[in-house]
Amino acid sequence: MVVRRLTRSVRAGPVVIGGSAPVSIQSMTSTYTYDIDATVAQINQLARAGADIVRVAVPERRDTEALRHILPQVAVPIVADVHFHFERAMEAVEAGVHKIRLNPGNIQDRQEVDRVIRACRERRIPIRVGVNEGGIVERRDKQQRAAEKAELRRDYHGRLIDIMVRKLEEYLLIFDENDFDDVVISAKSIDPTIVIDAYSEISRRFDYPLHLGVTHAGPKETGCIRSVVALGTLLANGIGDTVRISYASDPVLEVEDAKEMLCCLGLRARNEPELIACPTCGRIEIDLIRLVREVRGRLAGIRVPVKVAVMGCVVNGPGEAEGADVAVFAGRGKGIIYVQGEQTRTVSEAEMLEALYEESLKFAQRVERGEASLTRGGVTIAPPDPLPRADGSVPLPVVA
Repeated sequence: MVVRRLTRSVRAGPVVIGGSAPVSIQSMTSTYTYDIDATVAQINQLARAGADIVRVAVPERRDTEALRHILPQVAVPIVADVHFHFERAMEAVEAGVHKIRLNPGNIQDRQEVDRVIRACRERRIPIRVGVNEGGIVERRDKQQRAAEKAELRRDYHGRLIDIMVRKLEEYLLIFDENDFDDVVISAKSIDPTIVIDAYSEISRRFDYPLHLGVTHAGPKETGCIRSVVALGTLLANGIGDTVRISYASDPVLEVEDAKEMLCCLGLRARNEPELIACPTCGRIEIDLIRLVREVRGRLAGIRVPVKVAVMGCVVNGPGEAEGADVAVFAGRGKGIIYVQGEQTRTVSEAEMLEALYEESLKFAQRVERGEASLTRGGVTIAPPDPLPRADGSVPLPVVA
């Protein structure tokens, strides 16, 4: 069981970040915010996928003007992503945005930063302030830049974290001087080991809620591994209050993977089927990969966390599927379906997908009616009768 690190809490609209609140999932739109219809559609799509908070870019005035039309049409808190122009932050606040992403280091005039903080303080709007590996080194002060570059050449990993902490301390001092503590902090890198060590260090130093992320992680295929290694490690150690997995891809994929990560760690309740499948091997006598893909698609409409197992043989399948509510074990051209450890049907390969879906749906409906309970790992599955032949195949009769 994960023991969460206790932090302060802030509220972005109805969503609490930090304290004892559940870890929230964030994503960011890939639309131009001024395209109101496209942005609203994507925000709502992300919300349906499981996002609790959605961030939008507001580089231009027409983007902040669009917020007044976007906010009434969406059901999740919206974060305005502000970098260089304090006017965009002020406009977003006036529009009623729920949170601001601000980088004080990119706004040269301290008075402008103070104005943004005061406006957010008056409306109880939290601000996320972060440091990223790509922009952490000083750019304006040439002497300071040279010194920081020299630090990094001596020990890139360790000195980068030192610089990150130092920058955060500078930013947090600005908020402290403005009597503002509705702050969320982040420290992102592309390197998972730096992400782990940076967040571990700032979690020891500060009690602000932490926004976890791996910056410019790349496409889903590799970014998934890079992100889950870092964020999963931190979350398993109780560090992190809100997360964004970021891909150079459809942002819905970010939400789906973040949700699965939190479910696997027991940090989020699953509200849809959990699909498990055996690894492919030389004993498989059906197209298991295709079947798993099709089963996943068919189960998408069920809103009960039924555990469904798809096994490509009956040799190791019963043991590997123990704990599943519904399972199928496939032999050559045929499959046996179990529901909570009891054989219910033997079907041909052609009927397997639909039969497994029907049994899963019926079981989910029984759970919803209170006629059955999810097993939570308590199912024992006896091997099919008859047992497999010496070559691994099974003489399964097909039940009409």
